[in-house]
Amino acid sequence: MYIEKLKVRPRQATAVRPCTTQFASMLACWSATGDVMSTSACAESAKQLLTCMRTAPAPTRKHKPTINYHLARLGKTLN
Repeated sequence: MYIEKLKVRPRQATAVRPCTTQFASMLACWSATGDVMSTSACAESAKQLLTCMRTAPAPTRKHKPTINYHLARLGKTLN
């Protein structure tokens, strides 16, 4: 199906996620030691992850138009 006036925007770059290194080290510690409850060997990794999550800014969500909005716009071009 070809629609002459339809334009598609390219995808935006992915957002940088905070605390990924701390989370990865926590998972690696759990995998290496089996200390899933973070009581002994993984306590330091858990503490670092917790402080990072407390200090990281809250992610803001961009408004995404609903599918009905897009269908209404598309309907105008098809009629």
